[in-house]
Amino acid sequence: MSPEWQVSAAPVAYEVAVAAMEARVDAIRRGEARELVWLLEHPPLYTAGTSARDADLLEPARFPVHRAGRGGQFTYHGPGQRVAYCLFDLRRRKSDVRAYVGALERWTIAALARFNVRGELREGRVGVWVARPDKPRLPDGSVRDDKIAAIGVRIRHWVSFHGLSINVEPDLGHYAGIVPCGIAGHGVTSLVDLGLPVTLADLDEALRASFAEVFGD
Repeated sequence: MSPEWQVSAAPVAYEVAVAAMEARVDAIRRGEARELVWLLEHPPLYTAGTSARDADLLEPARFPVHRAGRGGQFTYHGPGQRVAYCLFDLRRRKSDVRAYVGALERWTIAALARFNVRGELREGRVGVWVARPDKPRLPDGSVRDDKIAAIGVRIRHWVSFHGLSINVEPDLGHYAGIVPCGIAGHGVTSLVDLGLPVTLADLDEALRASFAEVFGD
């Protein structure tokens, strides 16, 4: 059975979203609810994953900070960023967390490709990146990468929640309050920052269209 898809038109408070996900995870585990892809935005906030370092929170008073149970480090969420929370029964799909994270990465890359954006993975760096040969090179001469998507998941009784976020047109200045994902020396970008007149609705359509390519339903 294919997942249910929901789109929230107004930004959803982080605490409200987490409570809703936890309730849905329990219902999925009991066989009382379908899997869910939930597309939403949050008000401006920072979340700290289980590997977050306090030193990477540069401006703790700038936005609310939430300690999330997902993997990863510090991440920004805010208007103009599409968050896709994926509540999947991995017992039905594949009980392999690494394979699941890889599927989320491939899905993100496939959706970006529909806008002719080449999303790439980097060894030792989580998320999806875009090479920026148009920008000054790093001190070691290598090409700078900008991060366009973050991934962080949590698994409970082999049901996943949290998921991924893709920058469409957020205020990129809001990332200045953290070291995104604990990675210094590279930047953050968005579809609009790359010169593409893409809306959240456009990205939603691309995510839906590319979902079956990766997950098969």
